[in-house]
Amino acid sequence: MKVGILDSTLREGEQTPGVVFTMEQRVEIAKALSDLGVSMIEAGHPAVSPDIYEGIKRIVKLKREGEITSEILGHSRAVKRDVEIASELEVDRIAIFYGVSDIHLKAKTKTTREEALNVIADVVGYAKAHGVKVRFTAEDATRTDLNYLVRVAKTARDAGADRISIADTVGILYPTKTRELFSYLVREIPGVEFDIHAHNDLGMAVANALAAVEGGATIIHATVNGLGERVGIVALQSVAAALKYHFNVEVVRLDKLVSVSSLVEKYSGIPTPPNFPITGDYAFVHKAGVHVAGILSDPRTYEFMPPETFGRSRDYVIDKYTGKHALKDRFERLGVKLDDREMEQVLAKIKSSQGTRYFRDVDLLEIAEEVTGKVLKPRPPERIEAVVSVKCGSNVYTTSVTRRLSVIPGVKEVMEISGDYDIVVRVEARDSTELNNVIESIRSVKGVESTLTSLVLKKM
Repeated sequence: MKVGILDSTLREGEQTPGVVFTMEQRVEIAKALSDLGVSMIEAGHPAVSPDIYEGIKRIVKLKREGEITSEILGHSRAVKRDVEIASELEVDRIAIFYGVSDIHLKAKTKTTREEALNVIADVVGYAKAHGVKVRFTAEDATRTDLNYLVRVAKTARDAGADRISIADTVGILYPTKTRELFSYLVREIPGVEFDIHAHNDLGMAVANALAAVEGGATIIHATVNGLGERVGIVALQSVAAALKYHFNVEVVRLDKLVSVSSLVEKYSGIPTPPNFPITGDYAFVHKAGVHVAGILSDPRTYEFMPPETFGRSRDYVIDKYTGKHALKDRFERLGVKLDDREMEQVLAKIKSSQGTRYFRDVDLLEIAEEVTGKVLKPRPPERIEAVVSVKCGSNVYTTSVTRRLSVIPGVKEVMEISGDYDIVVRVEARDSTELNNVIESIRSVKGVESTLTSLVLKKM
């Protein structure tokens, strides 16, 4: 199966409300995406602003120097001046888009179908004359009359486009329809390859992308963490994992997904939910007793792929849902041996707890000591707890910083306060090295001006 990923984090992703990348961030993200192994990087729309233009220029320079290997695309309206701006940057490909549904023709461009075909032929041909590869995107293709969509694609192909992107602009496709659409277009329009640009308005973007591949699409448009207009497009980490599982196709280096996701989360300021597929904090964390018993016996019982595939590890939480298997395993890890009666008593205390979200190792030892009446050895090293006071910039929206801080691993609680500092963060870490890493992550959050860290010596 021939399929690759076009990553549009720097273009579609920056269209997420509130997301703006600096030039330096654009370059760093592009290098990370190339290292990840995406086939194409849609580096932005250079006519939008000078900083995007300069960012693309620097990315193209890195491509010429061999530091980036992915194909670099510049986005363009079906306007000759846009094409000229993208062309002077010497991108590998110009991606021209034009709304082709009757809704777009009447409400946006105010053109007839025939006039639109003339514009598409003229601008695609103009770009091709600049000696660059061209992709044409049929915007709102999935609400376009099918016969007219075929005419649009053939017009773009005949004018010089070697790729046609079918954009589900408002995310209304479903998998069966997607597969049928792409199978038909591939059959009816030879001589070009097709992309799928699937928005996630109905939550089916990844499923539609896979269906498009089954129908013959060879490139999937995606963004890291699923960023994009409104609710975004195909999430890179989800579709990459799905392609590996269902088709045994590895389109990117799966073990680098977590680091790239964290990088984009940091620079976008959009927190990734802990239950996000593949890279979310909970993706390989188990809770229910029957689930934990299963994974302790054979991880395949409740994991579709080993977490090590993605550079991760499995874990489970101890709380009122915990069963004996999980509890026994956790105490064995701690080097503590309890008999069956003692284990039952510890489990009963855990299940009768009120409002405790989860039990730390030190909590379990305290319960076990209460049950057995003994001081248990060896006690694991106490976790380090710290309070970090955070001062934000004068023109920064404090709540947005709070949200970003709340998703940093190791951060347990975040509170907005008044006074010399704006936010207080409670942090837990295994050791001083981990604590320093958490503090550095806090300092790197956009909007954080300074921090003051205090260690918690004793809790009453």
